[in-house]
Amino acid sequence: MAVSCRALLQEAENFIYQYGGELGVPSAELEARIAQVKAELEATGTYTHTSEELAYGAKLAWRNSNRCIGRLFWESLIVQDARAAATEEEIADAVFRHIDYATNGGKILPTITIFAPSADAERPRIRIWNEQLIRYAGYRQADGTVIGDPVSAELTATCEGLGWRGAGTAFDVLPLVIQADGRPPRWFEVPRDSVLEVPLVHPDLPSFGELGLRWYAVPFVSGMRLEIGGLHYTAAPFNGWYMGTEIGARNLADPFRYDMLPKLAALMGLDTSREATLWRDRALVEMNVAVLHSFKAKGVTIVDHHTASKQFALFAEKERQRGRTPTGRWSWLIPPLSPATTGVFHTRYDDTEKKPNYFYQPAPLGG
Repeated sequence: MAVSCRALLQEAENFIYQYGGELGVPSAELEARIAQVKAELEATGTYTHTSEELAYGAKLAWRNSNRCIGRLFWESLIVQDARAAATEEEIADAVFRHIDYATNGGKILPTITIFAPSADAERPRIRIWNEQLIRYAGYRQADGTVIGDPVSAELTATCEGLGWRGAGTAFDVLPLVIQADGRPPRWFEVPRDSVLEVPLVHPDLPSFGELGLRWYAVPFVSGMRLEIGGLHYTAAPFNGWYMGTEIGARNLADPFRYDMLPKLAALMGLDTSREATLWRDRALVEMNVAVLHSFKAKGVTIVDHHTASKQFALFAEKERQRGRTPTGRWSWLIPPLSPATTGVFHTRYDDTEKKPNYFYQPAPLGG
């Protein structure tokens, strides 16, 4: 057996033993399964996960995601097996089904759709060029400014190069860009009625609506690689629901994103002439109030950062009760708004990276 196959067999064995140990699979069944994997590896250079292995592996990857504060719900992840999808149309259809299913009219369901894997992460069979399935376009202007989301400027230009044309507003949903089996990438318009959006208003500031802000309901992460037992699922879009600060303290507030705090501060009549007035902080709080209020008013699942912090503490305690050491990356777990008021801020976690897991992968050309 070649060195690469031996390494893959070792990864497969590690995962299958963990899978079997946690789910109580008899040892005889595990040994038979490993023998089957070994034979498949010797014959083909790779192997195939069973549906049960795939589903549990995706859940374990969520449990092992050190950057995620929402892991209390890891066992509830709904896994959709789309490994048979081969053409770009089949892949796009599976993605759109995922969007509709997970959005669920606003009662968001944690979901992952998993496409065909590769034994070599650097030679993917399928890539989704979008970092998120739904994201707003960013149109770079001649003076260097951007209409829309600056983080999307490069992908927007790439989509335009492929023939897509948006309306040119600050909140145009980008198309889905798919590349399969080395063929040129293709784009697919996301069905308009599949994209649930939330217009943002403030419960106490009627003038907030003048900002004309909105955000999409579900964060569908689509640029990461899922690794299970040595196999690399380079297209495996997944979602939970938003923590309010992701929108209110980052997407809409960061200077390199929508940069809305100065405009909100002006609406609030705040003194922005000096930092000591804490105008940024005051505007930031009200932006987050608006996000949480608007999502809840529209019946869309969302969590505030205080509740999320308590949920993570419960997750960590459950892990300890099950004899496992909870892992986490502190710099990602603390929220970007008032972190010192949450329990996560005052706790340290082991940042050991375990597998299965979700990993960043190089963006495709133009992605």
